[in-house]
Amino acid sequence: MSAAKLLGYNLPLFADLTTSDFSGISVDFAEQTLNAGQTLFDQGDTSFDVYFSLSGTLLAVYWTTHGREIVYARFPTGAYFGELAAMDGTSRSLAVIAKSPASVLCLNRSSFLKMYDEVPSIRNKVNTGLIAQIRTLTHKNMEMTTLSVAQRTIRYIYRLANDHGAMTVGGVILDAPTHAEIAGSIGANREMVSRTMSRLSRQGVIKSSRQKIIIVDPDALKSAAT
Repeated sequence: MSAAKLLGYNLPLFADLTTSDFSGISVDFAEQTLNAGQTLFDQGDTSFDVYFSLSGTLLAVYWTTHGREIVYARFPTGAYFGELAAMDGTSRSLAVIAKSPASVLCLNRSSFLKMYDEVPSIRNKVNTGLIAQIRTLTHKNMEMTTLSVAQRTIRYIYRLANDHGAMTVGGVILDAPTHAEIAGSIGANREMVSRTMSRLSRQGVIKSSRQKIIIVDPDALKSAAT
């Protein structure tokens, strides 16, 4: 593989770089496709490559000993993940599964570490991303300990709408998470999430259907979330 081909994917981590930035670096990567429900890697796996989401819906999850699924992240197209294991050489702390047919780019660990060491913009973006993860987990822990399930559900929908640019009247969130996925993301059960979603629909704040949420009253959603 070549640096030129890697840059051709237009991944945010490599934005504004040229092939000259990869001089002396062996760029070793490959594409991989997954079926819906397929596991890319499991928690505890001793694989250390870094992945980039190219298409489809990928979730980072933790499975409890009782089989409960706790959702830590949903990766947008272009996002990278798996960098923690690549950097410290320890086993995977989370599993990554495909919720829909998906494709990823797998970047060899040695290539990633070489890029991190020798390309300042990549190192800066990775460091900034790690800091953002810490801040997100801190904020999530605060919500888990201080807010009700209903409040956490509303804030989740509010953030989701903002992330999708849908905080307008009639704004649409496509490929929306299921109630079970929302519950797994906010530390709740599906029934409580479903009740909150139904209440928001009755109040004319949102409309919800399979894999789609429509924002009917963005002002009311913002007010309820803040």
